[in-house]
Amino acid sequence: MSLTPDGEVRSRAELVAFVRELRQDHLRRGHEWENQSLDHFLEALAAWMDDSPGWYRNLGKQLPEEGDWTFLARALQAATVYE
Repeated sequence: MSLTPDGEVRSRAELVAFVRELRQDHLRRGHEWENQSLDHFLEALAAWMDDSPGWYRNLGKQLPEEGDWTFLARALQAATVYE
């Protein structure tokens, strides 16, 4: 599982595949992750999203304005109750 700085997720299907790969990586080697608990993972997610303009700037890239932030927020929220 890897998303390089130059890599892109171009569709909902690719995002689904990426999230599933992320889950499989956690099952295999989650003990190696910096943020092993959901609490720490979500805090790190929020912190990275907050700092992401700097991450993009450091790579000489623009933060994608066309990102569907509502879709991602709905997906994260839905995962709290979806079976």
